[in-house]
Amino acid sequence: MATITRIDLANTLRSRFGLTAADSYRMIDIIFDEIEQSLVNGEDVKIAGFGTFKILTKSARIGRNPRTGVPAVISARRVATFHPSTDFRKTVSGK
Repeated sequence: MATITRIDLANTLRSRFGLTAADSYRMIDIIFDEIEQSLVNGEDVKIAGFGTFKILTKSARIGRNPRTGVPAVISARRVATFHPSTDFRKTVSGK
């Protein structure tokens, strides 16, 4: 399984658009910072043709330790989710 890193994205920007290494890294950081800050503020982030990032708020609940079976409280938290667009799903599935 291949992993795409920020370095890979920056190198792609450099090769496709002739940006300097510093500019390409800065651009990647700006994009990710913008997505992150929008999610922290509770806003959805929709990237047309790719998908939507959303924040869900989960309530506290009782869970169980799978090894021992002892009940434990799972604290309330916010989690990021991703919902792929229809176009993205079709591309991935080869249709």
